[in-house]
Amino acid sequence: MRKISLIERVRLFGRSGIDVLAVLGRSTLFLFHALLGRGGIGGSFGLLVKQLHSVGVMSLVIIVVSGIFIGMVLALQGFNILSSYGSEQAVGQMVALTLLRELGPVVTALLFAGRAGSALTAEIGNMKSTEQLSSLEMIGVDPLKYIIAPRLWAGFISLPLLAMIFSVVGIWGGSWVAVDWLGVYDGSYWANMQNSVTFTGDVLNGVIKSIVFAFVVTWIAVFQGYDCEPTSEGISRATTKTVVYASLAVLGLDFILTALMFGDF
Repeated sequence: MRKISLIERVRLFGRSGIDVLAVLGRSTLFLFHALLGRGGIGGSFGLLVKQLHSVGVMSLVIIVVSGIFIGMVLALQGFNILSSYGSEQAVGQMVALTLLRELGPVVTALLFAGRAGSALTAEIGNMKSTEQLSSLEMIGVDPLKYIIAPRLWAGFISLPLLAMIFSVVGIWGGSWVAVDWLGVYDGSYWANMQNSVTFTGDVLNGVIKSIVFAFVVTWIAVFQGYDCEPTSEGISRATTKTVVYASLAVLGLDFILTALMFGDF
């Protein structure tokens, strides 16, 4: 095995950094042209509605089912922990704050990246490999306007709404376990939640998180599809990159946003 010299290591590291900066530059220009330049909000409201159904409505099942079960698990674990301190009546407060501040936006974004994000990448990549995007350009139709922009806006709109649905059904799932199974007083569950949850401190911050996650996840998904190699292997790699990059971006941004919103700075 050939030994790599220090100069060669530095050169490879520099090349990797340049490649990353090049991708960031291409993706930023792509986003600008798709949203503010040639793309706009899309050529037809019907295209946007179609994509809202594809990435939003078709993701409802996994969002609702996951939200219910996560809320139930939170209530069960929270009750077991709080009961040791004699505070089991505060389980509703714990479930609501956990979902609204953290798990609602984060888990929804991760599920959205796995379900809708990968589908967007594969769909756009397939259009590129079959030269549908090139064909649109040849007949004078801008693919950024009629293909990319509606999908971007659909992702931006859908994910925050799905995150709110996730949190609501999670709170209801927690009430089923806490009230109907574990015997927490119904009034205490909802009253403690109402007294502890604030709109600006909890609900609004969760919505802001979901909007940021929607922007990043959808951007990564459509860019990976548009920038992929037009082969089956290239589409497969791009789909994998979408899920990995979007998941890492969501988790990293969640820490930054949490520190800014709830940290003592």
